[in-house]
Amino acid sequence: MAKEVIAIFDIGKTNKKFFLFDLDFKEVHRDYTYLEPIQDEDGHPTEDVVKLQDWIKATFHNILKSKDYKVNAVNFSSYGASFVHLDDMGNVVAPLYNYTKPIPEEVIEQFYDTYGPETTFCRETGTTKEGMLNSGIQLYWLKHHKPEVFSKIKYSLHLPQYLSYLFTGIPISEYTSIGCHTALWNYEKQDYHDWVYKEQLHRVLPSIVDTGTSINTSLLGHNIKVGVGIHDSSSALLPYIRSIDKKFLLLSTGTWSISLNPFSKEFLTETDTVSNCINYMRINGEPVKAARLFLGNEYNIKIKELSERYGVAKDHHKSVDFDSELYHRLKDNFSHKFQWSSLDVGTLENRSPLKFNSYEEAYHQLLMELVELQIDSIQRAIGEEPIEQLYIDGGFANNQIFVELLAQGFNHMKVKTTDASLGSALGAAIVISNVELDQKFLKKNYALKKHRPLITN
Repeated sequence: MAKEVIAIFDIGKTNKKFFLFDLDFKEVHRDYTYLEPIQDEDGHPTEDVVKLQDWIKATFHNILKSKDYKVNAVNFSSYGASFVHLDDMGNVVAPLYNYTKPIPEEVIEQFYDTYGPETTFCRETGTTKEGMLNSGIQLYWLKHHKPEVFSKIKYSLHLPQYLSYLFTGIPISEYTSIGCHTALWNYEKQDYHDWVYKEQLHRVLPSIVDTGTSINTSLLGHNIKVGVGIHDSSSALLPYIRSIDKKFLLLSTGTWSISLNPFSKEFLTETDTVSNCINYMRINGEPVKAARLFLGNEYNIKIKELSERYGVAKDHHKSVDFDSELYHRLKDNFSHKFQWSSLDVGTLENRSPLKFNSYEEAYHQLLMELVELQIDSIQRAIGEEPIEQLYIDGGFANNQIFVELLAQGFNHMKVKTTDASLGSALGAAIVISNVELDQKFLKKNYALKKHRPLITN
């Protein structure tokens, strides 16, 4: 008998993933592919939309033909800040411009001169000035500097909603994609920002639907519920929101370390904006206050430097356990020593010489300084909210020293780690299922662990 499943396409910048989950959200099948980027008209690397579309259709057709599975629903999670532009016949009329593509500085200056001041605009839209990463600016750029392309556009779909469109032919917009640092949304008014209407851009943005919306579709003779897609960061947060009954903060770690507070009732302040705080959006349109830190990138730079300095393997850091005696010795005579390569964290004056007795001592010092910055970032995301629980997922969740030092800094909070490797895909499955999750969900599906202190006073 065929197993009933939910199909999820989880589209990252690097890997394209396909999952099948059973009705208990256990993974029963996966498929990965890597698609070589192509170049846009300026030679900048970008997503190959045609190959992506072909892979998605072929993968899904193969599953529908399988006698092992009965697909009840399909949904889509993907990176944000990316538009697919369609003409009135549904044809793609421009590259899926990479959010790393630079926009001419005069375009950015023109925009903020017209709709600024910058700090006020960023506070209202929950953004920082990030060029193409503010995907709404892409529409402004196309309208004013590529009018021959813009004139062909009937609809501009965020990438998750384009993936849904491939299955339904229905163009829609959805909250989490609109709310991910696009500069389109005014969080205070809970509507598109005034500039969107003044530029008449709302005409190419389809009607907004709830993230839990689904469209019943017949595909190869199968009746299937098709989701409208979800932004990957909001998707990864959803299982926590659905299964935890107390206020919490999620620290999602990787190249970027992002502190996500889905319970903040305050609008961003100008201080927040200057401190690199932005908003993401929950599936119901409510803001998620987020503070970003380029922590993983800096960590990787410093690990490489330390491995060269001490003549050890690049992955030697993975074998370093927390040393309580070493920690106390460094703490009792603490001074800042590291100069940062990619972190913009204010003054670096009065740094002590970088002298250590061993790799292990240098590594502990590095983590102590990085965690100090991480604590400040988390505090910005927390604001005035009385939050009692801190969840850590991503690469640093497995770093014993990082978790221990962070728990010391938040000793009034319960600190827990999770293995959320399926996070964004699982969130997309949950939102289309619209089921209630119990408090055991994270333990069963995310390898939830409570932190047990290693430091004794």
